Amino acid sequence: MTDSSTATAAATATKTAAVLPAWAEAFAAAHRADLARVAPFSRVDRAWAFGAADGAGVTVAIIDSGIDGSHPAVGGSLVESVRIELVGEETTVAADDPMDPVGHGTACAGIIHSLAPAVSLISVRVLGPDNRGKGLAFAAGLQWAIERGASIVNLSLSSRSEALYATFHDLADRAYFANCLLVCAANNVAIASYPSLFAAVVSVASHDVRDPDTWFYNPRPPVEFGAYGLDVDVAWRDGGRIVATGNSFAAPHIAGLAARIRAAHPTATPFEVKTILAATANAPVQG
Repeated sequence: MTDSSTATAAATATKTAAVLPAWAEAFAAAHRADLARVAPFSRVDRAWAFGAADGAGVTVAIIDSGIDGSHPAVGGSLVESVRIELVGEETTVAADDPMDPVGHGTACAGIIHSLAPAVSLISVRVLGPDNRGKGLAFAAGLQWAIERGASIVNLSLSSRSEALYATFHDLADRAYFANCLLVCAANNVAIASYPSLFAAVVSVASHDVRDPDTWFYNPRPPVEFGAYGLDVDVAWRDGGRIVATGNSFAAPHIAGLAARIRAAHPTATPFEVKTILAATANAPVQG
């Protein structure tokens, strides 16, 4: 199965400059001028958007391969761990150890914690030791995170299952109306995957600027935001670190920024958070 193809492809580490994943072309330097637009936000800046907020009071669920709660990069921010067990088409949610047999979920957690150090993290493990998983487990994990009341859900994985299109569409809408912001990595290959291409989510691909404080807004969806995802120094399994490339690592940069916005503006809805991210994105000529 390739339901979690984004997570699988993104786990490849690299020590040299890498080719950007799919969906990132809009954010590449040669095309960045195309991001220019007449913005309707004249008084929204980063000082207002973030203030001194550090993510306190915000809960981010990470649906992934698990989180190593003892990793220094996670900083003790992991407050709950569960795993989705799948038998046939029946799913159950079970308490889980704060572990990550792959490192992928820990990498996402470390990025979010670095940007929003006071955030509370929840691990929802749906991927196995091969960094792959079933779409049904993914959907069940997402439903649990929404019902759990997560403020933000980081999805550095996606499903290519057309049979589950309606399921993920429904979950994306349910999250939106439940005041839960879904931050979704686009697939690393140019294939439609879900829920990253739905309008209700914050969709993210990589750009080629090695700076976590640089993000771009693309007024020509489906993928709306470009963030740091090329040769990123990330936490990994066994307390280690690697350098990795992928949209998987761009998404948690936006999730961390969104956590700070929600901490600074607790009443901001998912739509408003996305709007603030767009309003404070870097000018396209920068980079």
